[in-house]
Amino acid sequence: MTPVSEAAERLQSLAKTAALLADAEVPPPDPVATVTYASRGRTLIIGSADQALPLARLLSKNLSVCVLITDEGPENSAAELSGQAGCLVLHGKVMRIHGWLGAFEVQWQPSEQGSDDNKEDGRGNFDLVLDLSTVPLISLHQPPQGYFSAGREPVAQMSAAVQLAQMVGEFEKPRYFHYKERLCAHSRNEIEGCNACIETCSTAAISPAGDRIRVEPHLCMGCGACTTVCPSGALTYAYPNAPQIGRRLKAMLSAYITNGGSYPLILFHSEKRGNTLINELTRQGSTDGRHGIPARVIPVAVHHTASIGIDLWLAAIAYGASGVAVLTTDEEAPQYREALGRQMHITQTILSELGYAGAHLALIQAVTPAELDEDLRRAPQGEAPAQPASFHVAADKRNTLDFVLDHLYRHAPARKEIIPMPAGSPFGAIAVNKAACTLCMSCVGACPESALMDGQNAPQLRFVEKNCVQCGLCEKTCPEHAITLVPRVAFTEESKKAVVLNESQPFNCIRCGKPFGTVQMIENMMERLSQHGAFAGNLNRLKMCGDCRVVDMMTRQREARIVELKPPSVGR
Repeated sequence: MTPVSEAAERLQSLAKTAALLADAEVPPPDPVATVTYASRGRTLIIGSADQALPLARLLSKNLSVCVLITDEGPENSAAELSGQAGCLVLHGKVMRIHGWLGAFEVQWQPSEQGSDDNKEDGRGNFDLVLDLSTVPLISLHQPPQGYFSAGREPVAQMSAAVQLAQMVGEFEKPRYFHYKERLCAHSRNEIEGCNACIETCSTAAISPAGDRIRVEPHLCMGCGACTTVCPSGALTYAYPNAPQIGRRLKAMLSAYITNGGSYPLILFHSEKRGNTLINELTRQGSTDGRHGIPARVIPVAVHHTASIGIDLWLAAIAYGASGVAVLTTDEEAPQYREALGRQMHITQTILSELGYAGAHLALIQAVTPAELDEDLRRAPQGEAPAQPASFHVAADKRNTLDFVLDHLYRHAPARKEIIPMPAGSPFGAIAVNKAACTLCMSCVGACPESALMDGQNAPQLRFVEKNCVQCGLCEKTCPEHAITLVPRVAFTEESKKAVVLNESQPFNCIRCGKPFGTVQMIENMMERLSQHGAFAGNLNRLKMCGDCRVVDMMTRQREARIVELKPPSVGR
C-alpha cells in the first residue's frame, strides 16, 4: 500500500466521516417476508443415561421431555428410569434426524434394553433436540434452529438447557432469498447443469427438485452464498437486496471522493463476529495510536459476508473504490471462503485484463484484532476508473453485470474485446463442431437463458453470448458431443446480438416436398439406421416426413396383405 502523509491521513479521515454520514442517510431497506416456527416444547434428549437423565429432570419442569438413551446404561427398566427423569425414556440408536425448530422427525433403532412397545415405535416428532453425543448427529456447519449439540461438557449442556427452556411459542425470521424458477440452470430433461448453490449451501437447505431446485426456508440461515455463486441470478439475496447495498456503496464512495479522500477500500464484514473484531481494533487504535482501522478503509456491515459477490464488488470499483476486502472470521463455513476466493479470482482477472493496475480484491481471514490490523495494512490498492459510474445496481444480477462491465470497458486503460476466463466463470461462449452438429436443436431446448435459439424458418443454430451463463446444459445435452464451453468475457457488439453458429440446407420430403430436417441430419440417419429392421429395404422412408412415412407404411401393408383364394372346383 502506498504510504500517506499525516496531513493526507487527516483528510482521508474527514472524507471517511462524510462517507459514513452519507451511508446513514440512505433510506432503510424494505421489509422482507418472514418464516414462522411453532414450538410446543416437545423435546428429545439424546445421550448416555448418566448425562441425559439429570438434564431431563431439569428440563421437564418447563418442557415435555423424552429421553433416548444410546448406551447400555444402568440395568433399570424403562419404567424405573422414566420415574427418575419424570419423562418417557427410550433406548436405541439414532438412525436419522431431519427437520427444524417445531418440526423434527427422528428415527431410531430400538435396543434390546427397551420394552416391547418401545421396540415397535422407532419414529417420533419433536420440536427441540438436545444432542449429548460426543460426535454431533447433525454435522452441518450451521445446524437447524432448535437443534443443540452440547456434547459432554457441563457448561455447554447448561447453556443449551437455558436456551431450550425459552424456545416455546412462535418465532419468526426473515425469508432471506428470492428464487426465479425460469432463470434456474440446474437441470433440463434429467440432465444436470449447474449445481453451484447445492454444493455451497452449509445447511442442506437446497435440494434438487426435477429440473429446478427447492430451497427450504426453515433451514436457510441467510448466508447468501447460494446467491453469490448463482450464475444466472435465479437466486437473489433479500436481506437486504442488491439495490440497497448498491445505494449504500454509491452514496459512501461519492461522499468520500467528493471530500478529497483517495484510494478508498470497501471492507465488507458481518454484523456479528466481524463487527466485534472491527470494534476491538478501533478501540485498540484509539488507545495506542499505532493501530486501528486505516482512514481509507470504509467498513460496510452486512448480515453475512458470503451474500456479497462479483456484481457488487465490481459495482464498488466502478463507483470509485480502489479495492474491496471481505472479512471472514470463524463464522463462515469453509465452502463459503472457497466460493468467495473463486469469485474474486474471476473478478480480478477481468480488471487486470482491462489494464486496471494493482490488486483490487482481498479475502481477509482473521480471528484477532492483530491479524485484522496486519491484513488491513497491506489491503489492495488498485486503479479505479477515471470517472465514477452513475448507474444504480439492479435487482437482476445479470443486468447489473452488464452495466458494470460496460462502464469498466469504456474507461479501461487497455481495452480488450475478448478476455479469456478461468473455468467456472459465469461468462462465455460456446464452440460448435459443424461437422458433427446435425442441428437437432436439443441444445436449444436445454438452454435456460435463451442464449441458444433456432433459426425459426431456417435450419440455423443461433447464439447470444451475453445471455450465456456457462451452465453446461447444452454441452451435456448434445447427442453428437459437438458443443464445447468457452469461458470468456466479450465486449464486442456481436456478443449482444444473435449470431449464427451453424446452418444447413433444408431437406425436403421426397413424397410431399415439405422441409422437415437438414441434409446432414438425413445423411446421418441413413448411415445409422440402414440396418434397422424398420427401414431395411425401405431406406427411402428416412427421406420422408413423419406423415408421409406413416402413409407409406400403411400403403405397403395393404399391398402385401394376404387374401383368401377359393379352392378349384371339383369335376362333376
